[in-house]
Amino acid sequence: MEWSDGKERCRWANPKNEKYIHYHDEEWGIPVHDDHRLFEMLVLESFQAGLTWECVLNKREDFRRAFDEFDLETVCAYDEADMERLLGNPKIIRNRRKIQAAVTNAQVFRKIQEEYGSFSEYIWKWTNGEVVYENDRTYSELSDAVSKDLKKRGMKFVGTTIIYAYLQAIGVIYSHEEGCFLEYCRHSKC
Repeated sequence: MEWSDGKERCRWANPKNEKYIHYHDEEWGIPVHDDHRLFEMLVLESFQAGLTWECVLNKREDFRRAFDEFDLETVCAYDEADMERLLGNPKIIRNRRKIQAAVTNAQVFRKIQEEYGSFSEYIWKWTNGEVVYENDRTYSELSDAVSKDLKKRGMKFVGTTIIYAYLQAIGVIYSHEEGCFLEYCRHSKC
């Protein structure tokens, strides 16, 4: 691919989409411990089911506005009127089951926070706080286990493939491809 800045990137990054380039370079694979950001990414990844990440990423700011900046307590309290408001918003992905899942998942997310002190403690416990370095996968034993546990707790749209993508997005799994200018971090653990 031709990159305007001459840097090689992962094959999935679209060189014509500045949002995608920024996401690839500045966010994807960087460890996240902030519960607010962990919640936002969980909601966004669940909306990706059956779609491309680029589609969701292009609507990210609209999702933020529609979901009250992903304020956990606000989303936990959404009622039928809020869901209808979201279903009527043409700037986001309007899927009733995904919108309902976002509310349910917010409530489960909060319960996990109460149990572990933070969602970050919960999600990073799966690797003892360590980053897993692997690529060219769409699921793993780790994503299988996390997915199974989240489903048992009542979350929806958290299958192993979605959870694998989520773990990559929040830096639990570091997957920059060979040849990507960020792939060196795999070896130097920068």
